[in-house]
Amino acid sequence: MIQETKSLRKNQVMNRTGQMEKWFNSFCIGMLQLIHQENNTRLAESMVEFVKFGIIGVSNTAISYFLNVIVLKLLQPRHVPWDFIAANIVAFFLSVMWSFYWNSKFVFKTKNTSIQDILAKLLRTYIAYGFTGIVLNNILSWLWIEIAGISKYIAPLINLIISVPLNFIINKFWAFKKKI
Repeated sequence: MIQETKSLRKNQVMNRTGQMEKWFNSFCIGMLQLIHQENNTRLAESMVEFVKFGIIGVSNTAISYFLNVIVLKLLQPRHVPWDFIAANIVAFFLSVMWSFYWNSKFVFKTKNTSIQDILAKLLRTYIAYGFTGIVLNNILSWLWIEIAGISKYIAPLINLIISVPLNFIINKFWAFKKKI
């Protein structure tokens, strides 16, 4: 009888342990599915942001080129030897402002922020674009043109493959970082 009671208790404990293990496994699987689903949702949201960022980037490139040409045309009658530098500077500052405005409204959806916060994000945006648009692109262009022998008309297109995703990451996680 004592042996049967011990055996019965052991079976009950094993049953409870088995049930607890099943419950724990179900819980873990459920949590993993939830995390996976949440990660998939975040990934999908980031992909949509990236596409929007790309659309704004195309408009930014067009604006930048348009501004560059306008400045060159305005300075042409004056025969300014540094006209292309002035054109690049004006195009850079105004096109980054354009990009900042649309990225803050359309991509990263900055809302209800103070003037200080907006100015800080704008400064970070200028720094990000300054790094990728001036420093990185010049280094990459030198590598493509001087080392790899790629045409100087093709090199900027290759740079986009690196600079656009990098700009997106810098803008998303630094320039437009949401406060926690």
